[in-house]
Amino acid sequence: MLALLVKSFFQFPHSASNLSAIDKKFIKIDTNFVSLWTAPSDWRMDRLTKEEKEKVQYGRELIAHTARYLGPNGSVRHMSNGMNCQNCHLQAGTQPWGNNYFAVYATYPRFRARSGSKESIVKRVNDCLERSLNGKALDSTSYEMQAIKAYIKWLGTDVPKKVSPKGTGVFKLKYLVRAADPEKGRIVYENSCQSCHQSGGQGVMAADGKTYTYPPLWGEHSYNTGAGLFRVSMFAGYVKYNMPLGTTYQKPKLSDEEAWDVAAFVNSMPRPTKDLSADWPDIAKKPIDHPFGPYTDSFSEQQHKYGPFKPIKQWYDKKM
Repeated sequence: MLALLVKSFFQFPHSASNLSAIDKKFIKIDTNFVSLWTAPSDWRMDRLTKEEKEKVQYGRELIAHTARYLGPNGSVRHMSNGMNCQNCHLQAGTQPWGNNYFAVYATYPRFRARSGSKESIVKRVNDCLERSLNGKALDSTSYEMQAIKAYIKWLGTDVPKKVSPKGTGVFKLKYLVRAADPEKGRIVYENSCQSCHQSGGQGVMAADGKTYTYPPLWGEHSYNTGAGLFRVSMFAGYVKYNMPLGTTYQKPKLSDEEAWDVAAFVNSMPRPTKDLSADWPDIAKKPIDHPFGPYTDSFSEQQHKYGPFKPIKQWYDKKM
């Protein structure tokens, strides 16, 4: 049979268009989206002691339903804006390319240029509480912080030290040749996002009145200007492979341009501010899309926030 197929291929004429059609059947696989790291199976918790297992499970509950415990009407403390950690770290920090925690335990403590210091997991968690949840820090000795640390350690089971597995964090999209456009993003938001997050970006509160079914994307109850998602590149990569509802990294619904533009729109809207004067003590280390100066280059804050980013990157590349 194989011999006949080979013979027929060479016996019959093949036009350029036919060959092109054949080539199109063989699309090169994007290895960024195959064999991604996943969280350890729950059955493996049976290897833990009873105390360890309870702590890990409570840590997962705190990440998934933060506001029930630490929100404005929380049962433990009132110290955050009502969002849950998993509003940014999807599926309780386990979703590939969903801002997950897979590499945290393996890569911390580590030096971070934002603070200019070596940071612990406690510092990293509290940064999220103070920025993304616009709240207050947890005491490092509290049972809640210890539970969150135990859960993060659990998710890092089997991850080698100093390794970030494939699928960790947020996917980095290629820069646009133009600036991301908030007005174009407004249209994307109206067509694809506001049915869940509402026309005013206020989200939808759950029936219990303690947490959100769909989180607010701007306004007084959303993340503040110090959050990671306030950087347009982070928001764009996050949205591209996770939003709108029903999106997966295997089947994105938005184009790259739509993801960049809707990120620009959301981050152009009003939200709580944070004093960032202590951030980036070495301003040369700022990401090129950090939206607040001063900078070592001469590009404007507007360009640093929305782009185009390629000229900025090229300027820094020449300085290296």
